Amino acid sequence: MFRFLLWVFAVGLFVVSASCGNKQNTNKLIPVEDFFVKPEKSNFKLSPDGRRIAYLGVDDHCKNIFVLDLQDKNKSKQLTYQSDMNVQYFFWASDSLIVYSNSHSPQDSLRIYSVLVDSEKTTPLLPTKNARLRWLAPHTLHGNYLLATLNNRDSTAFDLYKIFVDGSAPQLLTRNPGNISKWFASPDGKVRLAMTNDSVQESILYRAEEDMPFQQVTTTDYQTLIRPLGFVKDSHTHIYALSNDNRDRLSLVEYNVSTGEEERLIFENSEVDLEPVGYSDHLQELIFSQYTINKVKRHFFHPTFQQNFNKLSAKFDNQSIDILDTDTSMYHWIVKVYTDVHAGGIYHYDVLKDTAELLEEMNPKLLTATLSPKETVSFQSRDGLTLHGYLTYPLTGKREKLPVVVLVHDGPNRRETSNFDAEVQFLANRGYLVFQLNYRGSAGYGKKFWTAGFKEWGGKIQADMIDGVTWLIHQGIVDKNRVAIMGSGFGGYSALHAATYNSSFYKCAISMSGYTNLFTYFREIPPYHQQYVRLFYNIIGNPSKEYEMFKAISPVFHADKVKIPVLFAQGGKDRFSSLTDANQFVQKMKNNNVPIKYIYREEEGRRFRSEENIINYYQEVEAFLNKYL
Repeated sequence: MFRFLLWVFAVGLFVVSASCGNKQNTNKLIPVEDFFVKPEKSNFKLSPDGRRIAYLGVDDHCKNIFVLDLQDKNKSKQLTYQSDMNVQYFFWASDSLIVYSNSHSPQDSLRIYSVLVDSEKTTPLLPTKNARLRWLAPHTLHGNYLLATLNNRDSTAFDLYKIFVDGSAPQLLTRNPGNISKWFASPDGKVRLAMTNDSVQESILYRAEEDMPFQQVTTTDYQTLIRPLGFVKDSHTHIYALSNDNRDRLSLVEYNVSTGEEERLIFENSEVDLEPVGYSDHLQELIFSQYTINKVKRHFFHPTFQQNFNKLSAKFDNQSIDILDTDTSMYHWIVKVYTDVHAGGIYHYDVLKDTAELLEEMNPKLLTATLSPKETVSFQSRDGLTLHGYLTYPLTGKREKLPVVVLVHDGPNRRETSNFDAEVQFLANRGYLVFQLNYRGSAGYGKKFWTAGFKEWGGKIQADMIDGVTWLIHQGIVDKNRVAIMGSGFGGYSALHAATYNSSFYKCAISMSGYTNLFTYFREIPPYHQQYVRLFYNIIGNPSKEYEMFKAISPVFHADKVKIPVLFAQGGKDRFSSLTDANQFVQKMKNNNVPIKYIYREEEGRRFRSEENIINYYQEVEAFLNKYL
């Protein structure tokens, strides 16, 4: 089966902010709930032999596993019957065995099970415990066990285990000395490769056999990334990897892990980083490489696969296609077909029959709606950096002096794309121009662009947003008196920062799970991320050594400076934005008689997951923007 690996650079988060104003919207208003309806079926995955497709569907208000038999639809059935908690994830461990986890929420205790598809026999694999588990890819059954890491001994370190699918007690294979961040298995199930991380340096470790000690073969600084993707066929010493060692952009290379040397450059793009690589664990071959400039592009290594992809693409003219899964023969694919104005459909593509069968529409309520396409823009920041982004115009026919919502992405080590975005379409349908910027520090544009955002959370990153809007104002596109900012996570932080320090530039701000206090952000880093703390010091700053900077850019200490209306949404289980800090920020605004709409949901975390809460949130966003712009 394919394994798609997307490596991101670091850590960060964003917040929600919104636009404001009275407007004449000539296009038909679509109900809020139509934008944010969740699909009934999700997480489609092929069995290795391509005979069956498993997916998550809703039964008795909970997500359960269903299996579709491609050879005999009458044998399709529901496989799990959870009635008090959702199945969170699952994978095929073999042609007839599925491993899954369930919980009330992703923060709950670990519950792992295996289930035989034919007999429906379910076996608990681990006792319920407060621990985290990470499966080693590929999820291949080796006899009667799978490979995984657990932090049950030490919450800061993940030890290597055999997890037996018959429910036998897990067997410890290798104890983590404390600094190993990742383990990698070769196709024969031997763990020959590992990586250590002390936040400042990262090292690759190699051993020829499992009874031998690991040897350090190379060490790089925190700005240099070497990310293993898979072993080269018939080799235990050569891997395919994404690397920006001695170059600015992540490129595809062949790497010798026994010597720590790059053997050859396979493929690179001159403009952007390479993203996931389509690597076949079964074939031990590269199938394609992928990158995004304005839209996703691919470079194929497998001629037959390319021919089949082209045949599929011809069926869906001018639409984007994501390959979500294949069987081991690569004769059966699960794909997502979408555009910037179509949420997409999930299809089963039968290569031999050349047929594409729709499995699920991601949002059937928007199929007949007229939505707004994304347009690309680029401009120069005040210090000469080229920045790229997307504009989505409302369908009012007007393209000048528009109210704008600056929609700030989370991260900061993520990026905006031309993909469909329900939030963007909702705002555009309400008559707002939506501006999405890949500010400095965003992923995908190379090492220099990424590091340009270091220690600039409250500085040049925020200036990039202002520079972008100023450029739009000078182009005559945006009304300078009708600028809103919105985001979640780091985007939410940006919205609160804007309200605190740039009230004269923005008209209103909307924050979902925005960080009010960066000291709290560091205090709440979970134990299993402690090895990355010094990396965070380099990217964000050191709260002990750079106390004054942290205090200066944490909105909670400067809420008295806020002069514009703010909508602030917060989940009670959000560890990165404490309820105490949020309440303090809100109370200061109330004391100063500045309009504040506070939405608190005790049962939610960093993101609202309940469909009811999501819809209610966007209804409040709509009312807020109508009132204040």
